Amino acid sequence: MKIAGGFLLLISLLGGCGKPPLDTIASAEATEDNDSQSQAEALHFWPQWRGPLATGEAPHGSPPLDWNETKNVRWKIPLPYRGHSSPVIWGNRIFLTGTIAQGDPLPVPEQPPGAHNNVDPKRVLRFMVACVDLKNGSLVWEKTVRSAQPHQSTHESSNWASASPVTDGERVFAFFGSNGLYVLDLNGSLLWEKDLGDMHVKHGHGEGASPALFGNTLVVNWDHEGDSFIVALDKRTGKERWRKPRDEPTSWTSPIIAQVDGKPQAIVSGTTAVRGYDLETGDVIWHCGGLSNNVVASPVFSDGILYAGSSYNIQSMLALNLKGAKGDLRKSSHVLWTRQHRTPYVPSPLFYKEHLFFLRHYQAILTRVVGKTGEEPNGPIRLPGILNLYASPVVADGRIYFTDQQGVTLVISWDKAPEILSLNRLDDSFNASAALVEDSIILRGKNFLYRIATTE
Repeated sequence: MKIAGGFLLLISLLGGCGKPPLDTIASAEATEDNDSQSQAEALHFWPQWRGPLATGEAPHGSPPLDWNETKNVRWKIPLPYRGHSSPVIWGNRIFLTGTIAQGDPLPVPEQPPGAHNNVDPKRVLRFMVACVDLKNGSLVWEKTVRSAQPHQSTHESSNWASASPVTDGERVFAFFGSNGLYVLDLNGSLLWEKDLGDMHVKHGHGEGASPALFGNTLVVNWDHEGDSFIVALDKRTGKERWRKPRDEPTSWTSPIIAQVDGKPQAIVSGTTAVRGYDLETGDVIWHCGGLSNNVVASPVFSDGILYAGSSYNIQSMLALNLKGAKGDLRKSSHVLWTRQHRTPYVPSPLFYKEHLFFLRHYQAILTRVVGKTGEEPNGPIRLPGILNLYASPVVADGRIYFTDQQGVTLVISWDKAPEILSLNRLDDSFNASAALVEDSIILRGKNFLYRIATTE
């Protein structure tokens, strides 16, 4: 993300009739400087789902290799909040969302056809946003933003707080899907909120798409069994900048923001197509079909190439060169490569040092390919010591971290013949993806929040 929001504002001013006042130019330049500084800062933190680059990498992180319940646990705190949302970090503050059940059991709302393996909403839930001190694990503040009985069930492997928050270092954007979007300052005061309606998810399997932020624009994907759409909001006020319908059934994939041909695009995977939207207008710039139903994994973008994958009724992955991409890309030269085996379902792909890493479905079978060509230097890698994974892999300092649902984190080297570096076990279960910052890995479990960092 190299073009700051202030620079885009300055260009729009200069493109109008006549010259803008000098104080307006100065204000725009100041905004550009502030945005550039904020983006540079963000590289040292974990401000959103999949990290500062939205690829799973912490470019300045160097977490430890080895830990267990008695080694390199800087702190461990119990979590009263239920949620699979990943923590996000800015400075010395960790932000996370969750729910707390309260009151007596209530009649369960009617659930959609085909509902199975679900947890019903039997009680009122408090929807919570919390801030934890990175240094010592103390609770800085917590805020109840809503108390309500959810209108729909969620899958037994999920819950009602699965979308991860995002922060710009000044605000925290906490998204609970059908239960609202809430924007707080860093002291926990509510700045604004927005109700986007009720999402009707296929089979009542719950919600999970996280919002994406660029400059002053927040993007939310709303794919369900009703009228699907994507919406861009002004992060300062919640005012809609644009809203576009999407010809898509239910998905759980999160949008990403990518700089393409010098302009930011909001990119979202989908069953019908992967699409790139002009961030300023919401117009679809390009689209490409080929993914499966039930798209969960978020795409990743690096060096002008987008990688999108899914695995449900079919297995599919696309690598798209987005330079100059317009219209339907399906049979164009913009499709660099495709594959129909060992593609990801729940965990999102990881991009690092010109290579793409992804898991088969949600199993511990890793594929490593050269990003630009799709070439696979060596065959699938069965990851030892771990089982099923919902958490997406993360990487820092040449080491990739895989955390499974049973509490085990495998660490491997990233290179052509990956080396097993360590196998680490904690007394908890994990579906939320890890967050990496400085010397630490933050792990959000079912019952505890951990800061793993080398201790003396």
